[in-house]
Amino acid sequence: MTDSPRRVPATRAGATPAGRRRLRRALASAAVDLFVANGYEATTVDEIAAAAGVGRRTFFRYFDAKDDVLFANHDEIVAEMEEAFTAADPARDPVEVACEAVGLVLDSYAADLDVSLKRFTLTRTVPALRDKEVATVDRYQRVLARYLRARFEERGDEQASVRAAVVAAAIAAANNHVLRRWLRDGGEDDIAASAAAAFALVIDAFGDRAQREDKTVVAVMSTAAPLHEVIAQVSAALRGG
Repeated sequence: MTDSPRRVPATRAGATPAGRRRLRRALASAAVDLFVANGYEATTVDEIAAAAGVGRRTFFRYFDAKDDVLFANHDEIVAEMEEAFTAADPARDPVEVACEAVGLVLDSYAADLDVSLKRFTLTRTVPALRDKEVATVDRYQRVLARYLRARFEERGDEQASVRAAVVAAAIAAANNHVLRRWLRDGGEDDIAASAAAAFALVIDAFGDRAQREDKTVVAVMSTAAPLHEVIAQVSAALRGG
């Protein structure tokens, strides 16, 4: 008599970091489809969980509420940005490093175009999701500012705090402009090329080369001014025009 083969225990979907990422993204994909099809208010957590093939308790292991699920990879991106800052060569221009790190946000949107486009539509029409998006962008900006402030302080910059806040806001504005234009165009443009051009302007205005030129630029404009207008005014001032 031979022994029957031993059953190998099934691995729980969220038992590994990779499994947790897949599950979070599955929940996000299910949620965005249900929000688009049935409306945000009408969609329940139970329906999202069922569509992703998990239970309600599993949903709440990953998210506090259904408005969190559309930004499922937010914490991952923040962690990756902080890892990039830790690994960056201290001799590099910190503004360049910050621009490169925030490119991870654009990469995450480009990696899942269908979800990104649907999420863009939803955040334009659902106030709760729009508020969540604003909070998400604010956190990215604070992570940038924290890194920049530390680097500027290391260099003995007496205005490190305010300089970091201004530069982080400029990087976030460039990122948001590129991302929203790309989403409005259905994700058909070359987002990497657009981002490189936008970040180059920020680096020219605030990076090491601009500091070495010892040139101060003061621009006064409305907070509602579009990025191309901000860039035009700063560029003109840098040229002395």
